[in-house]
Amino acid sequence: MAIQQGLIESGRFLIEMVWITWWPIVLGFTISGAIQAFVSQERMGDMIGGDSWREIGLASGFGFISSSCSFGAVATAKSLFKKGASAATSLAAYEFASTNLVIEIGIVIWIVLSPTFMVADFVGGALLIVLLAGAFKYLVPESWIEDAREHVRNLDDDEGGHGMDEDWVQNHSWKEKLLTLRGWRKASKNAIGEWQMLWKELVAGFIIAALIKGFVPESAWQQLFSIFPEGTVGWIVFGVVIGAVIGVLTFVCSVSNVPFALVLWQGGIPFGGVLSYIFADLIVPHIVDMYRKFYGWRMAATMFVLFFAAAAVAGVVIHAVWAGAGLIPARGAVGGTKPGWYTTILNVVFSGVFLVQAYFMYFEERGGGIAGVVPGAN
Repeated sequence: MAIQQGLIESGRFLIEMVWITWWPIVLGFTISGAIQAFVSQERMGDMIGGDSWREIGLASGFGFISSSCSFGAVATAKSLFKKGASAATSLAAYEFASTNLVIEIGIVIWIVLSPTFMVADFVGGALLIVLLAGAFKYLVPESWIEDAREHVRNLDDDEGGHGMDEDWVQNHSWKEKLLTLRGWRKASKNAIGEWQMLWKELVAGFIIAALIKGFVPESAWQQLFSIFPEGTVGWIVFGVVIGAVIGVLTFVCSVSNVPFALVLWQGGIPFGGVLSYIFADLIVPHIVDMYRKFYGWRMAATMFVLFFAAAAVAGVVIHAVWAGAGLIPARGAVGGTKPGWYTTILNVVFSGVFLVQAYFMYFEERGGGIAGVVPGAN
């Protein structure tokens, strides 16, 4: 009977989370696909070749409007780093911003947790980028960085025809790119590509969160997070570190973290622990293994230590600031919001968008520009 009840609770939570987050995920992937189709990666790389704070800010901005998939973010950061972008701009600012500060994760955090959490995520993310960029600039030896760059340049990379698309993006005006079928076909395929890279992570994230919600009682979490008295420095630091550890061990990343973040929040983790859990998505084991492959063991270990420490520090700082300002919401006031009529309408609209994108990806034959708009621009 307990198993049956747990499965029912898990199923209810799973359906509710998928229903609430469907349209923001489609919207975010759509924006990400359009940016990748219309913005030249070469030009972007040229603008972030150094490690000045202006270039770090630009790299963060490029990440903000770019990919939401952790794997896609890591691969793009690798490409930028290989082409000469600094470690501070590519491996820190761009990579982190493009997986944890993107539009879709902000929308999902807003809906599943609260606007307060969304603002804290963006502020904490900005702080984390500053910490990481500073570490790459001032703490990591330049020889280590250049060895990592040489390591990635020696890899036998298969660009998969990217050069042709990149040439088209660079050599056409915004009008030509926005008003041709090729541009939007490419944007649609990029959006579906995000799904192809992330769907396993999304499914795993939702199922893990649902099963834990259904079978792990809140009392178990409360016991874990009450080792130190609530509100004390020990409680905050312990909760933030445990949040980052759980982020590593659960193997899920990017937007798929958010449903489980709700489970942790309802279970009693400190406010800052929710953030450190979300921030740890770039050091899950399979991504660290990608770092090893790209940059070698030394840089992979360095990135793991820096990312973990920065996630924990950012979590503690944001918790302290939000607590001092009286901005931390009551646990019962956030999470589990029942979807209203707007959710139904938006889900219908963005389901249509998703179907159009799938059509371009899987069924539509390659063609020219939109008739009568930009003839011959394809």
